[in-house]
Amino acid sequence: MDFGISTFVTDEGIRPDVLGEAMEERGFDSLFLAEHSHVPVDRQSPYPGGGDLPRKYYRTLDPFVALTAAAVNTSELVLGTGIALLIQRDLIHTAKEVASLDLVSRGRVAFGVGVGWNREEMANHGTDPKTRGALIDEQLQALKAIWTQDEAEFHGKHVDFDPIFAWPKPVQTPHPPIYVGGESPAALKRLAAYGDAWLPRQQTPSEEIRRVREWLAEQGRTDVPFTVFGGAADADAVKRFAEAGVERYTFMLPTLPEAETLSALDDLARLAADHR
Repeated sequence: MDFGISTFVTDEGIRPDVLGEAMEERGFDSLFLAEHSHVPVDRQSPYPGGGDLPRKYYRTLDPFVALTAAAVNTSELVLGTGIALLIQRDLIHTAKEVASLDLVSRGRVAFGVGVGWNREEMANHGTDPKTRGALIDEQLQALKAIWTQDEAEFHGKHVDFDPIFAWPKPVQTPHPPIYVGGESPAALKRLAAYGDAWLPRQQTPSEEIRRVREWLAEQGRTDVPFTVFGGAADADAVKRFAEAGVERYTFMLPTLPEAETLSALDDLARLAADHR
């Protein structure tokens, strides 16, 4: 099993270029960054983790800018979004951002997507929370068209555009892998139809990991790797997911200043080494 890091990069923590280099030096294979464009002051949506919304949610850097910085100081680190809130983004700009990062990193992007939880944040982008699932399904189809066709077009209920030219194309073929986040029936259906990898969260039971693997095989999808997002620094948890056949486990790294982050990475690297 490979080991990576999932985290929130903010203006108060370690710089992403320093983080990427330190991770690669310690043998981590991937970095998955969270995204929130903003936090509405009048937020009614409850934080899924319970309690007050952590400070890091208010201060995240743009993930593609941060991952580009990490790319410059690394050569093998997988550069992932965990997750990009595609439903809040302009589709054509996002297609260019992902392809550009894949180009400058020489083909190291893992594009993690999900529908999100903050309904007020979505609404500020003009996104109807009630139709966000249908929207992202069309967006993923349209992204693939933009990345793989010289004259791409898409005509759906939520996404609609006539033929366009859009370069650069991604380095990876046919396109960067799409990691689908979420464990709901709708998310799993999306994974089977449009995804290249699954990004379940750490609280997902081992039995569900095995069930989804069997269910995907029944859909003819035996080629889908699993990456655990936001895993605890817990040996038993790592063992549980390894035994369930997960290909990658990403530790949730606290958002801290540089010195404290490097110390935390040392601890996580030792834990990972014990399970390789």
